[in-house]
Amino acid sequence: MSKALMPARFAVISNQGFSLYNFRGPLITELVRRGVKVFALAPDFDDASRSAVADLGAIPVDYSLSRTGMNPARDLLDMLRLARLLRDLRVDASLGYFIKPVIYGTLAAWLARVPRRYALIEGLGYAFTPSGGRESRRRGLLRRAVTLLYKVALRRAHRVFLLNDDDIDELVSNGVVRRAAISKLGGIGVDLDDWAAVPQVTRPIGFLLAARLLREKGVVEFVEAARRVKASYPEARFVLLGGLDSNPGGLGRSEVEAWVDEGLIDWPGHVDVKPWLAQASVFVLPSYREGVPRSTQEAMAMGRPIITTDAPGCRETVVDGENGFLVPVRDSAALASAMVRFVLQPDLILSMGQASRRLAEKRFDVRRVNRTFLETMGFEQSGDRETIGRGIHVGHDAESPRPVSEGH
Repeated sequence: MSKALMPARFAVISNQGFSLYNFRGPLITELVRRGVKVFALAPDFDDASRSAVADLGAIPVDYSLSRTGMNPARDLLDMLRLARLLRDLRVDASLGYFIKPVIYGTLAAWLARVPRRYALIEGLGYAFTPSGGRESRRRGLLRRAVTLLYKVALRRAHRVFLLNDDDIDELVSNGVVRRAAISKLGGIGVDLDDWAAVPQVTRPIGFLLAARLLREKGVVEFVEAARRVKASYPEARFVLLGGLDSNPGGLGRSEVEAWVDEGLIDWPGHVDVKPWLAQASVFVLPSYREGVPRSTQEAMAMGRPIITTDAPGCRETVVDGENGFLVPVRDSAALASAMVRFVLQPDLILSMGQASRRLAEKRFDVRRVNRTFLETMGFEQSGDRETIGRGIHVGHDAESPRPVSEGH
């Protein structure tokens, strides 16, 4: 992209205010540092998330979106409203992430004639995750609908960012997106200074799973493995972090509370993961499919061994036998066996934890990922200043970040 088209006004479109500062914080901070005016769009801002986004230097913007479910009339109306909003904000470029912001955000940006449109697909999600048996009619219809919508939207994107080869191959083979339009990131990355290595924990040995409470995250297999391990090693500790989720694979509160009552797991809910990782010996993610899971990258950065599945996205985080173990999908017995290896050989917690940190430094440094993002989207550094906008230098906007509502 030529310098004349480098964006000075940038829209980041999400379906959660929390994710803007928790997942995209380093990218937004770097854009703002380079003098870009960043509009951070979400449908569910509260006072805390508004403040956190504003602290990054971005401008929080409300817009209408139903995060889950498929209501074509509602989604179409929301897309048209979003197109009007993007036109009013006069953005030069947009980046949508999560399924609906990728689909409807990209189409809205196209309708609004946003000059540069980008999409980030961090994982293919429920619709593309193998069911493990006969596929339900509902899941099949959902996959076909999402595939069609992706085809329509991604053809209007100038660049599509994906994290792993399996997702790339699936979308390309199904004609969803051209391989030439794809950039592989290999993981969204974490701030290695913020997620610093901490001393390993070998007493008591604890296993931690942090994820949205969805069946496809392997939560049920984690609990079944805990039951197996505790039968022989009752001192082992199992912690499940994460909130209930309205997605089709979501677990019910009564089911999770029953596991707690049985004494299999502790469930603090949706909390700050960092102090819990510091108390854990091993991080576990028995997911059926991921992009490249950020939770695992964070655990690796903090020096935790990993047990995860030999599945798309998950396998990118483990060199089997070096920084952890890979197990088959939906195999709680194999998962329990991997856990027992750490119980019987606690020295593995030390050596594999150190290997995880080294691997995180090599593969998952967010600064490297951000450089890829920015270079691909056309930002070029010139000394200590950035030449962006329509052929002029744009410094930090004198206007203080403030909330913006749709239509204002």
